[in-house]
Amino acid sequence: MKKMYKLSAALALSLSLVLGSLGPAHAAPDTSVSNKQNFSTDVIYQIFTDRFSDGNPSNNPTGSAFDGTCTNLRLYCGGDWQGIINKINDGYLTGMGITAIWISQPVENIYSVINYSGVNNTAYHGYWARDFKKTNPAYGTIADFQNLIAAAHAKNIKVIIDFAPNHTSPASSDQPSFAENGKLYNNGTLLGGYTNDTQNLFHHNGGTDFSTTENGIYKNLYDLADLNHNNSTVDTYLKDAIKMWLDLGIDGIRMDAVKHMPFGWQKSFMATVNNYKPVFTFGEWFLGVNEVSAENHKFANESGMSLLDFRFAQKVRQVFRDNTDNMYGLKSMLEGSAADYAQVEDQVTFIDNHDMERFHNSSANQRKLEQALAFTLTSRGVPAIYYGTEQYMSGGNDPDNRARIPSFSTTTTAYQVIQKLAPLRKSNPAIAYGTTQERWINNDVLIYERKFGSNVAVIAVNRNVNTPANITGLVTSLPTGSYTDVLGGLLNGNSLTVGSGGAASNFTLAAGGTAVWQYTTAVTSPTIGHVGPMMAKPGATITIDGRGFGSSKGTVYFGTTAVTGANITSWEDTQIKVKIPAVAGGVYNIKITNSAGASSNVHDNFEVLTGDQVSVRFVVNNAATALGQNVYLAGSVSELGNWEPTKAIGPMYNQVVYQYPTWYYDVSVPAGKTIEFKFLKKQGATVTWEGGSNHTFTAPTSGTATINVNWQP
Repeated sequence: MKKMYKLSAALALSLSLVLGSLGPAHAAPDTSVSNKQNFSTDVIYQIFTDRFSDGNPSNNPTGSAFDGTCTNLRLYCGGDWQGIINKINDGYLTGMGITAIWISQPVENIYSVINYSGVNNTAYHGYWARDFKKTNPAYGTIADFQNLIAAAHAKNIKVIIDFAPNHTSPASSDQPSFAENGKLYNNGTLLGGYTNDTQNLFHHNGGTDFSTTENGIYKNLYDLADLNHNNSTVDTYLKDAIKMWLDLGIDGIRMDAVKHMPFGWQKSFMATVNNYKPVFTFGEWFLGVNEVSAENHKFANESGMSLLDFRFAQKVRQVFRDNTDNMYGLKSMLEGSAADYAQVEDQVTFIDNHDMERFHNSSANQRKLEQALAFTLTSRGVPAIYYGTEQYMSGGNDPDNRARIPSFSTTTTAYQVIQKLAPLRKSNPAIAYGTTQERWINNDVLIYERKFGSNVAVIAVNRNVNTPANITGLVTSLPTGSYTDVLGGLLNGNSLTVGSGGAASNFTLAAGGTAVWQYTTAVTSPTIGHVGPMMAKPGATITIDGRGFGSSKGTVYFGTTAVTGANITSWEDTQIKVKIPAVAGGVYNIKITNSAGASSNVHDNFEVLTGDQVSVRFVVNNAATALGQNVYLAGSVSELGNWEPTKAIGPMYNQVVYQYPTWYYDVSVPAGKTIEFKFLKKQGATVTWEGGSNHTFTAPTSGTATINVNWQP
C-alpha cells in the first residue's frame, strides 16, 4: 500500500546429512511453475520494479517525473521488466535460490507529478492505477511482460503481481483539476472520475481515521479515490482485469490493502480466481507491534486467500533487531499463530517490506539480519525476501525504504545464507510442511525442530552476539549419527552428534551462532502437506501436495464423500489433482487413502462453495439493539451459515454507508440462486431472531446487488 500525505484541499540442513547410511537422499518433487497453488516450497523475492534494474532506458519517463540518480526517491528511477529479465538470465536470482518473484503492480498508473508539501511525487510504486487492463509504460509493454513471464518460467521462477483494487489514484473532492481526478479507464475508455461521479464508481464518505474496520473499508485511504465494490461496473471490471493478467500467465497475486475492502466482495473475487485459473493469493493486512487480531485470523481462514504475516514479522524484528522481546516471545508467536491460522503454512513470512523501515540499520551488527533471515527461511510459512536485504540495504520509512538496490553482489553473507537455506524448502518436506517444536530455549537461544513424517530439520540460534551458549540436554528427532551444519559454518554454527533416542551431545553454540542440521528419508505412509486452493465450487480442480501417496490412484475424501477414477485427474507419490465432488456447500476435511488402503492425516477447513459467487449488500432497517448487542445475518446456504447462529455473517456495520438503527454488510453468495435469510441479534451466547417469515431473494448471475429490508419484530 502506498501511504501518502493528506492534501490540505483534499480529504482531511549440506544443511546436509553426513552419513549416507542414515537414509537415502530422495529427489525433490516437481514443484515447478506448473503448481500455482502451493508456494510452501518456494522463496519469494519482492521487487520494487522501478528500484531494481534499468534494462531499457528508452522507456524511462521524461521531464520532472524522472530522476536517473534516484536522489528524489518519490520520482521514477528507471527500473523495468527488462531489468528483472536481465537479472533472471544472469543467474543473480536463481543463484540465491529464489523460486518466485513478487513485482510491483504492473497496471497503467497516472502520469501526473503531484506536489506534496513542496516535494514532487510520482506513481513509481505502481499503486496509483488509472487502467487495470493496460501496462505501466515505465515498466514495459505487454510484450515485455510476456517476456518476463517466459524468462522466469524458463528458470522455474514463479511470477506474483501486486494488485491494488481498493483505489485508483489521489483525488480531491473539491479540486477536480488535482492530479488526474482518480479517473478509471477500461482498456483506454474512460469509465469515470472522482468528481461528478454520476455512476457511483467511488466512495464519497470522507477520509478514514482508522478507528474501526468499517471506517477503513468505506472511507478513503488518505487522498486515494476509493473504489465502490458494490457497483456492478467496478465489480465486473476488476474481475475481468485479473482474468486478463491470469491469462498472461501469472502464478500468484498479492492483494493490497485487504483490510480496507469489503470482505464479502473479496471472497467473491477469490471465488472468481479459484474457479477460473487458481493461483496462490495473499493479502496485506497490516498489524502493529504486539498486535494480535481475531479479524485478521478470520479473514485468512475464510476469505480464500492467505495474508502477509505481520505478526511474524513484528515479533522477529523485536527479538532479533530491537531486543525488546526474547526467545520466549518468539516461541509464543509461533505457537499462537499456528493455532490461530487454519493454514499457517500458507501465510507469507518476512522481516521487512516497502511499508516498514528496513530491518537493517547501517550501524547495526549485520549478524542480526543474517539470523533473522535464517530463522525466516527455516520457519513455517512462505518466506519473502525484500529486494536488497541480501545487500544489507538500510533506510527508514517510505520512501527511504525504497531506494535503488546498490549492488548485485553474490558474495555477501546474507546472500549466501539465502543461497544455502532456500533449497531446503524443496528438498526437505520438514521445512516446507512440517510441524514446529521448541527443543531448547532461554532468553537468547532457541533450538526448534521441524518435522514431517520421519524428515527432520533442527535449527539452533543464539542471538547474543557477545556470549556463547553451552547446550546440554538437547533431545531431537534426528536418528543416531553426525550432522554437518547446512550453512557450512557461515554463521559460526557447528556440527552435531546425535546418539540413541535423539539425544545430542553437549556442545557450545557460538556467540551470534546459527546452525541447521537435517535428515531426509522416504515417507512411506500417505501424508498431506498442503492443499490449494482452499476454496472453490464443485467441479473445480484442487492440488494436494505431500509425500507417500504412491504411484497408483487411491481415493480422496471430502468429508465422507469418496472421489475415485476419472475425477482424480493425476496421482503421483508427491501430488494429486482432484475435482471437487458435487457435495453441498460447506466446510470439509480432506484426507486420502492410497491404493494399499493406508489413510493419510486430515487436512481441514476446506470450503466447498455452493456455486459461482457474487457480492450482495444486505441492509436491514429499524434494528434497534441494546448495549452490547450486534446484528448478524443467516440464511439457507452455507455462505450464510445454513441458519446456524454460530456461523452467521457479522457483526454488521451501522456507521458509514448507513447509520444505526440501519445495519449493512457485503456478503459473497451463490450467483443466480434463490436464497432465504433472516437477521438476528447476538449478545454473547444470547440469540434473538427477527420475527415473521423468511426474507427471500434471487441473487444476480453477475455483478452486484443490494437487498434492503426492514427488521421484522
